[in-house]
Amino acid sequence: MKYVYPAYITKASNGIYTVVIPDIEHCITRAYSLYEAIDMAEDLLSLFLTSYEDDGKAIPEPNFDRINKTTLIKADTAYYRRKIGKKSVNLTVSLPEWLKTEARQRDVNFSQIMQIALKKELGIGL
Repeated sequence: MKYVYPAYITKASNGIYTVVIPDIEHCITRAYSLYEAIDMAEDLLSLFLTSYEDDGKAIPEPNFDRINKTTLIKADTAYYRRKIGKKSVNLTVSLPEWLKTEARQRDVNFSQIMQIALKKELGIGL
């Protein structure tokens, strides 16, 4: 899912930027540059919303009434899952025996080939 939430960004006298996403409790991050602060806020927002999705919690509604005092932070939980998703799963596939034999003789990595083929089929960046 893709989301957009308003966020407050402030810069302290020591040069540290703070980003607060008020509609998501405890969604606060800090960084030394504005770019890094926004990037970290996008990552943190995706983490929170992915957690809500996984736990079956209701996604808080963004309050756009405060938009004139804030900036918008986007979150793409599908992209975030791909970015952080390192868990592998076992998959049983069927293929002709001769093809399996040929591939094993050439030390083909079946998992790698399957991932490349699926990403290409789904149009997901390699």
